[in-house]
Amino acid sequence: MKALVIGGCGFIGSHVVDRLLRDGHGVRSFNRRPERFRAPLANVDYQFGSLDDSMALIEALTGIDVVFHLASTTFPGTADLNPQSDVRDNLVGTLNLVDSMLDLGIRRIVYMSSGGTVYGIPEQVPTPESHPLRPRSSYGIVKVAIEQYFDQYRRGRGLSPLVIRGSNPYGPRQAHSGVQGVISTFLRRAKEGQPIEIWGDGSVVRDYVHVADLADLCVTGAFSDIEGALNGGSGRGASINEIVEIVSAATGLHLDVIYRPARGIDVPKSVLDVHRARELLGWTSSTDLKRGVAETWEWMKRQDGLAAGRRS
Repeated sequence: MKALVIGGCGFIGSHVVDRLLRDGHGVRSFNRRPERFRAPLANVDYQFGSLDDSMALIEALTGIDVVFHLASTTFPGTADLNPQSDVRDNLVGTLNLVDSMLDLGIRRIVYMSSGGTVYGIPEQVPTPESHPLRPRSSYGIVKVAIEQYFDQYRRGRGLSPLVIRGSNPYGPRQAHSGVQGVISTFLRRAKEGQPIEIWGDGSVVRDYVHVADLADLCVTGAFSDIEGALNGGSGRGASINEIVEIVSAATGLHLDVIYRPARGIDVPKSVLDVHRARELLGWTSSTDLKRGVAETWEWMKRQDGLAAGRRS
């Protein structure tokens, strides 16, 4: 099978590429820019462009059997700053993609949605896929709109969509700019001796899933006949204060914490019910959080060593 990974040079996408290659599939990667943390892979066809470029899309889709749409131009904490851009780049861009797919006879798409934002403040924790969708941010609203358009295209034009509602992925190759990714941001600040800033009192609970486990779910689900939504999380919650303790233990460093006023967009507790993925696909998140954070810390130190070597 030949797969197109949109966002294949990104955090989640690069791990999906790894899993596809390991399983023997052909891979084409479509991105705005090259990978940040490693050189191009010899057996991946890299193409560059954006979802608003119809010609680039057609070229990228030619000869493809399944599409993984793992790219987003916004983050949960930034999308509200420019909702028009969020809608234009992500919602309209995705509709351009789907139209181009169907014009070429490609039906199967795996889309990375957001289990942390589409449900809003959950009435049930852990939260199942059947929970009402009540997003509180532009990021979540656009994700829900894309999901609903997928269902419309499924009913009307034969699209075969699988939506993965991922929780909070972490692991190697995640950027640590502070825009997204609590674990990677905390690890970077610990390494640089900087204080950690927490919005609220640190009691907010999130479901953290290792990126390799999430990539396994994407690929396993892609080659099944399952349509609709699947939660992709660990099924377990950890508070921000617990993450501070885990990062401190992994690094062996004392962390200075600064507490800032809580933000209105933050859901108090978000943990995903992952029974459906387990029952339908036999999938489960197998990476223990403490072990995963420790492995991410070791990767980060190796990466810094490589960067230092390139500068010398």
